[in-house]
Amino acid sequence: MGTNELRKREIWQDRSGFLATQAEHSFHNVFIEAFKGTNFTVRANPQEFNKIYVDFPLSEKVKSEIYTPESPVKKHGITPDYAIDHMESKKTLYVEVKRQDGWVEGKPRSAGRGNAHERSCKYFTPGLLKILRRESGIESQYLPFWTVFIGDISRDPCRVREITCWFDDFSDHFFFWRDMSNPDLIINHFDHRLKHLLY
Repeated sequence: MGTNELRKREIWQDRSGFLATQAEHSFHNVFIEAFKGTNFTVRANPQEFNKIYVDFPLSEKVKSEIYTPESPVKKHGITPDYAIDHMESKKTLYVEVKRQDGWVEGKPRSAGRGNAHERSCKYFTPGLLKILRRESGIESQYLPFWTVFIGDISRDPCRVREITCWFDDFSDHFFFWRDMSNPDLIINHFDHRLKHLLY
């Protein structure tokens, strides 16, 4: 389904609902609508990784040196914000939506001191990347995740450079959604840069 068809849908007539203060809901609402009548779905808070650390193997030596609680840990893992699934291929792209303040007009440089963007870097770690790739079914030359940055961070000259550097040749896997009143921007990014990974 192309963006021209989506423009006809009633939801786009009322763009006031796409507010930065409700960023994650806006992402979800946009893609629920965009995927109607397609083989794609979007899930909020996918649970497939919420126990990945529970039984992660440690050597007996390490286990003898750390605290062992009386009641075993039953839930310890990660929960991405969203998962985009292709129903036929069974492939999945995991999504993080990061809202953060930033250094923009009228604000001091210290306004960009948040670290939400740094926390999103856990997806680049070798062990977690291996787990995500295995679950996603996406070919290993690509990343199994997409990070969407919203709010002032998307215009902060320091943070934009950091993020662009971190992703390097994987620029398709991040997006600065600077104008959240325009859902076509994020849909177009997905359609032209990421959708093919899920076939």
